Amino acid sequence: MDISLLLSMAASAEPDRIALTCSDRNWSYGDLWAAATGAAHCIRQSGAEHVALLDTGSEAAAIALVGAALARVPYCPLNYRLADADLAALLARVEPAFVVGDAARVNRLAPGAQNTVLSREAFVASAEAAADREMEAGEGEGIAVQLFTSGTTAAPKAAILRHSNLVSYILGTVEFGSANPSEAALVSVPPYHIAGIAALLSSIYAMRRIILLPSFEPAEWLRLCAMERATNAFVVPTMLSRIVEALDAAETKPDLSALRAIAYGGGRMPVELIALALELFPETGFTNAYGLTETSSTVALLGPDEHRAAQCSDDPHERARLGSVGKPLPTVELEIRDEDGSPLGPNQPGEIYVRGDQVSGEYRERSALDADGWFPTRDAGYLDEEGYLFLSGRADDVIVRGGENISPGEIEDVLLTHPAISDAAAVGVPSTEWGEAVAVAIVGRDGLVPGEQEVRDLVRTRLRSSRVPERVLVLDQLPYNEMGKLLRREVRRLLAEAD
Repeated sequence: MDISLLLSMAASAEPDRIALTCSDRNWSYGDLWAAATGAAHCIRQSGAEHVALLDTGSEAAAIALVGAALARVPYCPLNYRLADADLAALLARVEPAFVVGDAARVNRLAPGAQNTVLSREAFVASAEAAADREMEAGEGEGIAVQLFTSGTTAAPKAAILRHSNLVSYILGTVEFGSANPSEAALVSVPPYHIAGIAALLSSIYAMRRIILLPSFEPAEWLRLCAMERATNAFVVPTMLSRIVEALDAAETKPDLSALRAIAYGGGRMPVELIALALELFPETGFTNAYGLTETSSTVALLGPDEHRAAQCSDDPHERARLGSVGKPLPTVELEIRDEDGSPLGPNQPGEIYVRGDQVSGEYRERSALDADGWFPTRDAGYLDEEGYLFLSGRADDVIVRGGENISPGEIEDVLLTHPAISDAAAVGVPSTEWGEAVAVAIVGRDGLVPGEQEVRDLVRTRLRSSRVPERVLVLDQLPYNEMGKLLRREVRRLLAEAD
């Protein structure tokens, strides 16, 4: 079974049901399937070995994703925010490709390449013109999606997701046709991220209408959510922060009464932010979804009932679960291991390993799975006594001070309790005495910024002295990528420049 069967089933069941809304046009499931078959024909005719998307979210992303599957070539959405040199290098790695999107930029960066390049409009028109071809789903063992990692210290790795990985995730988390016709999912994450791909496939299989917001902006998100009566949405923490700010500042509040569920993930969610969101959206169920590209999206969930129970609890232990990512999915095995690869017990921090049919752990260059099929996520964290997973950042982000491992997250949690600090990041910086020393960057709130000594005293009163920052840098904002992940390497660079 390959991912094209998910749309084929929906189109066969209810071809006239609305599948997707974008740029004031509605696409039925029948329309979307017909266009995908036409796209597959165009892709096969081109002789391309990849389908690359260089575009914001639109109907072209859904058509290209399924069309590539039917044509038996990998779908490879590219980050349109990359610098020219980085994007040119990725285009060279997927040539010959059927490229959809910014045709002028592709032709400028890859002149003479053996690519077929179409604008979004030309691609959609070509797919519709060649629609209703007889196509059959594959067996599901081939490559469905290739996503390039962010590549912070080396060339980006090409992460591979096979049809079997993605289908395993969808079948394990979504019931076919479970959405009623009034349900609509607002999708605003970029198409080159696994969250965007998972959102499309999950909604298609549930037969939930997809509302695409090409580029996130909080006021437009709120407007579209109200106008289209969205029932579901996925956001990253930075998006939720901006939505909360915009909603709080709005003189006329939008009607969000239809919004029943908000899922979030892709980055660390401050407890204070999710607590405020729970107050502002009292009738909405929140879900924290933790996953990675290499795991076909979500591997652990903190569900709506657990959010509300933690919010209302007077028990500090239960309330602390607002800072967790919940429990592993039933279809996923998860362990915490030490540096030697040995499993650790409850409340013992280490590296997170996962295993399951949805877990690929595969790259074009190599497989990262061990002999028993476990994937080392490079995320650090621990499981509590009841199996709730708490993240403490990337394993590479751990600060090693005098041989002691320090989690940046524990320092950041303390800093965010200060009323004059709206955001904070802790990183390790070189130290002659300790190897690494703790440094923090903070962002003030409402024009207020605490002094350096006040910051140090706050950490000293709540944590051990080894966690007290030797340096404090005040910034207007912290550097994040478009999916809400803190760019700690940029924080380190800013600290070095401030020396």
